[in-house]
Amino acid sequence: MDKFLNTLNFDFKTNQQILKLISYIDAFKGKWNIVEQRENIYLKELRKIATIESIGSSTRIEGAQLTNEEVKELLENMEIKKLKTRDQQEVIGYYDVLEIIYESYAEIPISKNYIQQLHQRLLKHSTKDERHRGNYKNLSNKVVANYPVGIQKVIFNTTEPHLVESEMVALIDWTNKQIELKEIHPLIIIGLFIYEFLSIHPFQDGNGRLSRLLTNLLLLKNDYQFIQYISFENLVEQKKKSYYEALMDGQKDRYTDSEHINSWIIFFLSSLETLIQRLEQKYDVFKSKGGYLNDRQKKIKEFIEDNQPIKLSDLTKEFPGITVHTLKKDLQYLKTEQIIDLIGKNRGAIYVIKEK
Repeated sequence: MDKFLNTLNFDFKTNQQILKLISYIDAFKGKWNIVEQRENIYLKELRKIATIESIGSSTRIEGAQLTNEEVKELLENMEIKKLKTRDQQEVIGYYDVLEIIYESYAEIPISKNYIQQLHQRLLKHSTKDERHRGNYKNLSNKVVANYPVGIQKVIFNTTEPHLVESEMVALIDWTNKQIELKEIHPLIIIGLFIYEFLSIHPFQDGNGRLSRLLTNLLLLKNDYQFIQYISFENLVEQKKKSYYEALMDGQKDRYTDSEHINSWIIFFLSSLETLIQRLEQKYDVFKSKGGYLNDRQKKIKEFIEDNQPIKLSDLTKEFPGITVHTLKKDLQYLKTEQIIDLIGKNRGAIYVIKEK
């Protein structure tokens, strides 16, 4: 029997739970992809927020200490030659790979060469990892959990170095074949791939970070576009205990017929369900409050709300420190973003908040 299929031998109750979760996720996927095609006025800011959360969380899971605010500041003032600390090096490496995935996921195949290239890019700025970046491990490693008090706990042992090549070839071939056959739902295939990747732990370091990047890549390649706008990594950081427990539940029977990944698949799908709920809440807030506006534009919007209808001359009196040119650009932006309406022309033109 196919060893991968054996791990997916779910009991009836688990199978029903999985079907329910997949149905929910796919229903949202369809709705979200329509939203993304029809309008994008809120998406740029959502992705920016999610990117910072993803980088911060994924590096902290592995022991880094930078806050999301520090990550944001580092990205805004990025100078590669000044990356002195390992935390900073890891943040920039994660950012680089995440941006590559966002921009080019359709062209990135799931193959040994590309996975190794992504690993090399992930550790590009980490001077400590120079010798092994992009290469499979040559020493045994273990999955450990890092806790804030500085304690490490062994979660499970991983594939021995001499078996990594064959196990990765088998996993990559199986994944690509199953995606092509379309006999197993892609979310199940993705969940299994990530579990196996973490179990093999093919590289000396960076496996956890790369597994979360590959999760994003696989979801995007299978048209789950919403993952760009909400952070899977942030949820894993918040549920680290459950994350490790789900992995350990399958790992305890590794290399036996009793190895099943029910707990992991449920964790993975439930995480996507939670992310969808968070994204819907964030998206609604952005639509209702204009979360994508800068501070100046928010003040202009609030002034129009309180005093509409208003003319450009009203704004120049209210905001004497802002040039007419800038006010005109802001008004045009608010109009383009469908926040305000322009009524009339030239000197008689007035601005009002757009009715919803």
